[in-house]
Amino acid sequence: MTTTPNRFTLTLLSVALALSLTACDDKSDKKVATQVAAKVGSEEISVHQINQIVSRNNTAGVSPEAAKAMSREVLEKLIDQQLAVDQAIENKLHRSPEVVSQIEAARREILARAFLQKIVGALPKPTPEEVRTYYIEHPQLFAQRRIFNVQELVVPAAAGVADQLRSFSLSGKSIESAATWLKSKDIKFGGGNITRPAEQIPMELLTKIHPLKDGQSMVIESPQNITLLRIASSQLSPVPEAAALPRIEQFLNNQRANEAVASRLKALRAGAKIIYMGEFENADIAPVASAAAQATPLAEEDKTKTAIEKGVAGLK
Repeated sequence: MTTTPNRFTLTLLSVALALSLTACDDKSDKKVATQVAAKVGSEEISVHQINQIVSRNNTAGVSPEAAKAMSREVLEKLIDQQLAVDQAIENKLHRSPEVVSQIEAARREILARAFLQKIVGALPKPTPEEVRTYYIEHPQLFAQRRIFNVQELVVPAAAGVADQLRSFSLSGKSIESAATWLKSKDIKFGGGNITRPAEQIPMELLTKIHPLKDGQSMVIESPQNITLLRIASSQLSPVPEAAALPRIEQFLNNQRANEAVASRLKALRAGAKIIYMGEFENADIAPVASAAAQATPLAEEDKTKTAIEKGVAGLK
């Protein structure tokens, strides 16, 4: 019976492969003097290595006994990792083209991440005033947050359809009436009922549907689809300011970081000599439309996640 390694073990092994780029080729390099937790053959595992891995997990509120057990578990995984690394080197796997390629890819990723983290680390944190202002200016996410039960009817874009659906919306007719009309015209459509809290709705759409009362509807047009969206029902579920502020601060941090990284990379691109070659030489370089851009406004939860949701997730 074959046992599948868990994600934690695979992560440790991948880190070992990345770090072994120098360890395999330069045995003269010495480890920084740290407290040694274990020795595997001639290789040492330091307390620093253990603490570095433990620090990646949320250990707030963990008892000293539990923290000690976690450190011991990490040590055992590191021992298994080192044994596997030793065997890989003994079998000269670190010289195989596939492994060398993976190590180089890991090295590039680590270096790129370090540079981006340096950019982010230099940014100022949002002030308490900025955080509270965001709370006040976005009542639809906090003080007036609602959980929406939405009916939607989605039709491929076609001439005249949007106007007719809009007339159904303005007259207050049911979404079933619109479906009956579409069937009579032999127009294919899809849709259904979806329940979404405010933070799982893209902000651009949320600002449009938040003013709607239960029973009201609206038409949303995109190049691909026309959507008749009706608020079947909604439930007020406000988020207290005290609970919201820490998450808003994290969201603003993330937003500021994303903007700073994008700006820096744009500047680097502008100053670099980049030549597309081979099959990419004469290709039009344009962003590919994402699946989310082609989806219905509320089709699937994983396609409606926005920066707002990531920054203010869990406010339920």
